[in-house]
Amino acid sequence: MEHVIALDVGGTGMKAALVGADGALLHSARRDTGRERGAQAVVESILDFAADLRALGEERFGRSAVAAGVAVPGIIDAERGIAVYAANLGWRDLPLRELLSRRLDGVPVALGHDVRSGGLAEGRVGAGRGADRFLFVPLGTGIAGAIGIGGRIEPGAHGYAGEIGHIVVRPEGPVCGCGRRGCLERLASASAVSAAWARASDRPDADAADCAKAVDGGDPRALAVWQEAVDALADGLLTALTLLDPSTLIIGGGLAQAGETLFGPLRSALNSRVTFERMPDLVPAALGDRAGALGAGLLAWDLLAEAPGHGATTPDSTEVTA
Repeated sequence: MEHVIALDVGGTGMKAALVGADGALLHSARRDTGRERGAQAVVESILDFAADLRALGEERFGRSAVAAGVAVPGIIDAERGIAVYAANLGWRDLPLRELLSRRLDGVPVALGHDVRSGGLAEGRVGAGRGADRFLFVPLGTGIAGAIGIGGRIEPGAHGYAGEIGHIVVRPEGPVCGCGRRGCLERLASASAVSAAWARASDRPDADAADCAKAVDGGDPRALAVWQEAVDALADGLLTALTLLDPSTLIIGGGLAQAGETLFGPLRSALNSRVTFERMPDLVPAALGDRAGALGAGLLAWDLLAEAPGHGATTPDSTEVTA
Protein backbone atom coordinates (compact mmCIF):
# COMPACT_ATOMS: atom_id res chain seq x y z
CA MET A 1 0.00 0.00 0.00
CA GLU A 2 1.37 3.39 -0.98
CA HIS A 3 1.91 5.56 2.09
CA VAL A 4 3.85 8.50 3.50
CA ILE A 5 5.58 9.15 6.82
CA ALA A 6 4.19 11.98 8.93
CA LEU A 7 5.77 13.60 12.00
CA ASP A 8 4.40 16.27 14.31
CA VAL A 9 7.17 17.55 16.58
CA GLY A 10 6.19 19.35 19.80
CA GLY A 11 8.09 20.75 22.72
CA THR A 12 7.51 17.68 24.89
CA GLY A 13 6.29 14.95 22.57
CA MET A 14 6.33 13.77 18.97
CA LYS A 15 3.33 12.23 17.24
CA ALA A 16 3.86 10.25 14.07
CA ALA A 17 1.82 8.35 11.53
CA LEU A 18 1.80 6.43 8.30
CA VAL A 19 -0.83 8.03 6.07
CA GLY A 20 -2.36 6.35 3.03
CA ALA A 21 -3.12 7.88 -0.33
CA ASP A 22 -6.80 8.14 0.63
CA GLY A 23 -5.95 10.16 3.75
CA ALA A 24 -6.43 7.22 6.13
CA LEU A 25 -4.32 7.01 9.26
CA LEU A 26 -2.70 3.59 8.81
CA HIS A 27 -0.50 3.63 11.90
CA SER A 28 0.19 6.10 14.70
CA ALA A 29 2.88 6.29 17.38
CA ARG A 30 4.27 8.67 20.00
CA ARG A 31 7.63 9.37 21.56
CA ASP A 32 9.09 11.94 23.90
CA THR A 33 10.87 14.79 22.18
CA GLY A 34 13.64 14.72 24.79
CA ARG A 35 14.48 18.40 24.51
CA GLU A 36 16.29 18.26 27.88
CA ARG A 37 19.04 16.38 26.03
CA GLY A 38 19.69 19.34 23.75
CA ALA A 39 18.84 20.52 20.24
CA GLN A 40 21.01 18.02 18.38
CA ALA A 41 19.58 15.12 20.36
CA VAL A 42 16.07 16.21 19.35
CA VAL A 43 17.10 16.17 15.69
CA GLU A 44 18.51 12.67 16.07
CA SER A 45 15.30 11.54 17.76
CA ILE A 46 13.26 12.83 14.81
CA LEU A 47 15.50 11.12 12.28
CA ASP A 48 15.46 7.84 14.23
CA PHE A 49 11.66 7.98 14.56
CA ALA A 50 11.28 8.52 10.82
CA ALA A 51 13.68 5.66 10.03
CA ASP A 52 11.75 3.32 12.34
CA LEU A 53 8.48 4.28 10.66
CA ARG A 54 10.00 3.61 7.27
CA ALA A 55 11.06 0.13 8.42
CA LEU A 56 7.60 -0.53 9.84
CA GLY A 57 5.96 0.47 6.56
CA GLU A 58 8.26 -1.83 4.62
CA GLU A 59 7.44 -4.71 6.95
CA ARG A 60 3.70 -4.10 7.06
CA PHE A 61 2.99 -3.01 3.48
CA GLY A 62 5.88 -4.50 1.55
CA ARG A 63 7.19 -1.17 0.28
CA SER A 64 8.91 2.01 1.49
CA ALA A 65 7.16 5.29 2.12
CA VAL A 66 7.02 7.42 -1.01
CA ALA A 67 7.47 10.72 0.86
CA ALA A 68 7.55 12.25 4.33
CA GLY A 69 6.10 15.32 5.99
CA VAL A 70 7.22 16.94 9.21
CA ALA A 71 5.44 19.68 11.15
CA VAL A 72 7.38 21.74 13.68
CA PRO A 73 6.71 24.76 15.90
CA GLY A 74 8.29 28.17 15.60
CA ILE A 75 9.33 30.00 12.46
CA ILE A 76 9.89 27.95 9.33
CA ASP A 77 10.91 28.53 5.75
CA ALA A 78 8.85 25.83 4.05
CA GLU A 79 10.15 26.63 0.58
CA ARG A 80 13.77 26.03 1.59
CA GLY A 81 12.92 23.33 4.14
CA ILE A 82 14.54 25.17 7.05
CA ALA A 83 13.38 25.41 10.65
CA VAL A 84 14.43 29.02 11.13
CA TYR A 85 13.76 29.37 14.84
CA ALA A 86 12.12 27.24 17.53
CA ALA A 87 12.70 28.54 21.04
CA ASN A 88 11.41 25.43 22.82
CA LEU A 89 13.66 23.14 20.78
CA GLY A 90 16.77 25.32 20.60
CA TRP A 91 16.86 25.42 16.80
CA ARG A 92 18.18 28.13 14.53
CA ASP A 93 18.39 27.71 10.75
CA LEU A 94 18.14 23.93 10.90
CA PRO A 95 18.01 22.31 7.41
CA LEU A 96 15.52 19.72 8.61
CA ARG A 97 14.15 18.76 5.20
CA GLU A 98 17.61 17.95 3.88
CA LEU A 99 18.56 15.99 7.01
CA LEU A 100 15.36 13.95 6.97
CA SER A 101 15.50 13.24 3.25
CA ARG A 102 19.09 12.07 3.58
CA ARG A 103 18.18 9.74 6.46
CA LEU A 104 15.32 8.32 4.38
CA ASP A 105 17.58 7.66 1.36
CA GLY A 106 16.38 10.57 -0.72
CA VAL A 107 12.59 10.43 -0.47
CA PRO A 108 10.98 13.87 -0.90
CA VAL A 109 10.20 15.67 2.36
CA ALA A 110 7.73 18.48 3.07
CA LEU A 111 8.28 20.81 6.01
CA GLY A 112 5.33 22.58 7.61
CA HIS A 113 4.32 24.69 10.60
CA ASP A 114 2.60 22.67 13.32
CA VAL A 115 -0.55 24.80 13.62
CA ARG A 116 -0.92 25.33 9.89
CA SER A 117 -0.49 21.58 9.36
CA GLY A 118 -3.19 20.90 11.94
CA GLY A 119 -5.41 23.42 10.19
CA LEU A 120 -4.80 21.71 6.85
CA ALA A 121 -6.00 18.41 8.30
CA GLU A 122 -9.04 19.94 9.99
CA GLY A 123 -9.94 21.71 6.74
CA ARG A 124 -9.66 18.68 4.47
CA VAL A 125 -10.76 15.73 6.61
CA GLY A 126 -11.92 17.27 9.89
CA ALA A 127 -14.31 19.90 11.16
CA GLY A 128 -13.77 22.24 8.21
CA ARG A 129 -14.33 19.70 5.47
CA GLY A 130 -16.37 21.29 2.70
CA ALA A 131 -15.69 24.86 3.89
CA ASP A 132 -14.05 26.97 1.21
CA ARG A 133 -12.80 29.49 3.80
CA PHE A 134 -12.20 28.66 7.43
CA LEU A 135 -10.17 29.78 10.41
CA PHE A 136 -8.66 27.17 12.75
CA VAL A 137 -7.70 28.45 16.21
CA PRO A 138 -6.18 26.02 18.74
CA LEU A 139 -6.24 27.26 22.35
CA GLY A 140 -3.33 25.58 24.07
CA THR A 141 -0.18 26.80 25.79
CA GLY A 142 -0.44 29.72 23.37
CA ILE A 143 -2.89 30.70 20.67
CA ALA A 144 -2.21 30.53 16.95
CA GLY A 145 -4.33 30.24 13.85
CA ALA A 146 -4.48 28.72 10.40
CA ILE A 147 -6.31 30.44 7.54
CA GLY A 148 -7.84 27.95 5.11
CA ILE A 149 -8.70 29.07 1.57
CA GLY A 150 -9.73 26.67 -1.15
CA GLY A 151 -8.23 23.59 0.45
CA ARG A 152 -4.88 25.23 1.22
CA ILE A 153 -3.47 27.06 4.23
CA GLU A 154 -2.36 30.64 3.64
CA PRO A 155 1.19 31.10 5.00
CA GLY A 156 1.47 34.84 4.31
CA ALA A 157 4.29 36.66 2.58
CA HIS A 158 6.77 35.86 5.35
CA GLY A 159 5.25 32.76 6.93
CA TYR A 160 3.48 34.55 9.81
CA ALA A 161 -0.14 34.50 8.64
CA GLY A 162 -2.66 33.41 11.24
CA GLU A 163 -0.78 34.55 14.36
CA ILE A 164 -4.02 35.59 16.02
CA GLY A 165 -2.54 35.04 19.48
CA HIS A 166 -0.62 38.27 19.09
CA ILE A 167 -3.58 40.49 18.34
CA VAL A 168 -3.63 43.06 21.14
CA VAL A 169 -6.98 42.91 22.92
CA ARG A 170 -6.04 44.63 26.21
CA PRO A 171 -3.46 47.38 25.55
CA GLU A 172 -2.68 47.75 29.26
CA GLY A 173 -2.59 44.01 29.84
CA PRO A 174 0.29 41.69 30.76
CA VAL A 175 3.51 41.69 28.79
CA CYS A 176 3.69 39.01 26.11
CA GLY A 177 6.78 37.12 25.02
CA CYS A 178 6.56 38.97 21.70
CA GLY A 179 7.22 42.25 23.54
CA ARG A 180 3.75 43.78 23.34
CA ARG A 181 1.17 44.10 26.10
CA GLY A 182 -2.24 42.49 26.23
CA CYS A 183 -1.87 39.92 23.45
CA LEU A 184 -4.75 37.48 23.12
CA GLU A 185 -2.74 34.44 24.14
CA ARG A 186 -1.73 36.10 27.42
CA LEU A 187 -5.42 36.30 28.36
CA ALA A 188 -7.34 33.48 26.69
CA SER A 189 -5.00 30.53 26.14
CA ALA A 190 -5.29 27.39 28.26
CA SER A 191 -2.11 28.40 30.10
CA ALA A 192 -3.48 31.91 30.77
CA VAL A 193 -6.72 30.49 32.19
CA SER A 194 -4.72 28.02 34.28
CA ALA A 195 -2.61 30.81 35.76
CA ALA A 196 -5.61 33.05 36.44
CA TRP A 197 -7.57 30.26 38.11
CA ALA A 198 -4.56 29.20 40.20
CA ARG A 199 -4.39 32.75 41.54
CA ALA A 200 -8.14 33.12 42.06
CA SER A 201 -8.55 29.74 43.78
CA ASP A 202 -5.27 29.98 45.72
CA ARG A 203 -4.32 26.57 44.33
CA PRO A 204 -0.91 26.71 42.62
CA ASP A 205 -1.49 23.39 40.81
CA ALA A 206 -4.94 24.28 39.44
CA ASP A 207 -5.36 24.35 35.66
CA ALA A 208 -7.87 25.34 33.00
CA ALA A 209 -9.69 22.00 33.21
CA ASP A 210 -10.20 22.58 36.93
CA CYS A 211 -11.53 26.04 36.18
CA ALA A 212 -14.02 24.64 33.67
CA LYS A 213 -15.27 22.14 36.25
CA ALA A 214 -15.67 24.94 38.78
CA VAL A 215 -17.59 26.97 36.20
CA ASP A 216 -19.96 24.05 35.71
CA GLY A 217 -20.37 23.95 39.49
CA GLY A 218 -21.29 27.63 39.63
CA ASP A 219 -18.21 28.88 41.49
CA PRO A 220 -18.36 32.70 41.16
CA ARG A 221 -14.56 33.03 41.15
CA ALA A 222 -14.29 30.54 38.29
CA LEU A 223 -17.14 32.23 36.41
CA ALA A 224 -15.29 35.56 36.62
CA VAL A 225 -11.99 34.05 35.39
CA TRP A 226 -13.74 32.16 32.59
CA GLN A 227 -15.78 35.15 31.40
CA GLU A 228 -12.71 37.38 31.32
CA ALA A 229 -10.96 34.85 29.06
CA VAL A 230 -14.05 34.40 26.86
CA ASP A 231 -14.45 38.16 26.44
CA ALA A 232 -10.80 38.54 25.43
CA LEU A 233 -11.12 35.63 23.03
CA ALA A 234 -14.26 37.08 21.47
CA ASP A 235 -12.54 40.44 20.97
CA GLY A 236 -9.60 38.79 19.22
CA LEU A 237 -11.79 36.56 17.10
CA LEU A 238 -13.97 39.51 16.08
CA THR A 239 -10.92 41.18 14.56
CA ALA A 240 -10.13 37.98 12.66
CA LEU A 241 -13.72 37.61 11.45
CA THR A 242 -13.77 41.20 10.24
CA LEU A 243 -10.57 40.75 8.27
CA LEU A 244 -11.05 37.21 6.95
CA ASP A 245 -14.83 36.60 6.75
CA PRO A 246 -14.54 32.80 7.16
CA SER A 247 -17.55 30.55 6.71
CA THR A 248 -16.38 28.23 9.49
CA LEU A 249 -14.52 28.98 12.73
CA ILE A 250 -12.87 25.88 14.20
CA ILE A 251 -11.75 26.02 17.82
CA GLY A 252 -9.35 23.35 19.08
CA GLY A 253 -6.66 22.83 21.66
CA GLY A 254 -6.90 22.04 25.34
CA LEU A 255 -9.40 24.75 26.20
CA ALA A 256 -11.87 23.39 23.65
CA GLN A 257 -12.07 20.20 25.70
CA ALA A 258 -14.50 22.10 27.92
CA GLY A 259 -17.16 21.72 25.21
CA GLU A 260 -20.26 23.85 25.65
CA THR A 261 -18.79 25.36 28.81
CA LEU A 262 -16.59 27.26 26.34
CA PHE A 263 -18.66 27.25 23.16
CA GLY A 264 -21.89 28.47 24.74
CA PRO A 265 -20.55 31.72 26.21
CA LEU A 266 -18.15 32.23 23.31
CA ARG A 267 -20.97 31.98 20.79
CA SER A 268 -22.99 34.50 22.83
CA ALA A 269 -20.03 36.86 23.17
CA LEU A 270 -19.35 36.81 19.43
CA ASN A 271 -23.01 37.27 18.55
CA SER A 272 -23.16 40.32 20.79
CA ARG A 273 -20.12 41.85 19.06
CA VAL A 274 -20.80 41.31 15.36
CA THR A 275 -22.52 44.15 13.54
CA PHE A 276 -22.15 44.03 9.75
CA GLU A 277 -20.02 40.85 9.89
CA ARG A 278 -21.59 37.47 9.16
CA MET A 279 -21.28 35.04 12.04
CA PRO A 280 -19.48 31.89 10.87
CA ASP A 281 -20.32 28.35 11.92
CA LEU A 282 -18.54 27.95 15.27
CA VAL A 283 -17.47 24.31 15.68
CA PRO A 284 -15.05 22.27 17.78
CA ALA A 285 -12.03 20.70 16.11
CA ALA A 286 -12.63 17.07 15.14
CA LEU A 287 -9.16 15.52 15.01
CA GLY A 288 -7.77 16.29 18.45
CA ASP A 289 -4.02 15.91 18.81
CA ARG A 290 -3.84 13.79 15.63
CA ALA A 291 -4.33 16.87 13.46
CA GLY A 292 -0.69 17.92 13.24
CA ALA A 293 0.61 14.50 12.20
CA LEU A 294 -2.21 13.97 9.74
CA GLY A 295 -1.58 17.44 8.31
CA ALA A 296 2.10 16.61 7.88
CA GLY A 297 1.05 13.56 5.92
CA LEU A 298 -1.22 15.65 3.71
CA LEU A 299 1.70 18.01 3.05
CA ALA A 300 3.73 15.01 1.89
CA TRP A 301 0.95 13.92 -0.49
CA ASP A 302 0.64 17.48 -1.78
CA LEU A 303 4.37 17.48 -2.49
CA LEU A 304 4.03 14.32 -4.53
CA ALA A 305 0.98 15.64 -6.37
CA GLU A 306 2.96 18.70 -7.41
CA ALA A 307 5.93 16.62 -8.64
CA PRO A 308 5.95 16.16 -12.44
CA GLY A 309 4.84 12.72 -13.54
CA HIS A 310 3.95 11.27 -10.16
CA GLY A 311 0.19 11.31 -10.58
CA ALA A 312 -0.63 11.21 -6.86
CA THR A 313 -3.96 12.58 -5.76
CA THR A 314 -4.44 14.74 -2.70
CA PRO A 315 -6.80 13.32 -0.05
CA ASP A 316 -9.71 15.69 0.46
CA SER A 317 -12.76 13.91 1.74
CA THR A 318 -11.95 10.56 3.32
CA GLU A 319 -12.98 9.78 6.87
CA VAL A 320 -10.01 9.53 9.21
CA THR A 321 -9.59 6.12 10.79
CA ALA A 322 -7.52 5.09 13.76
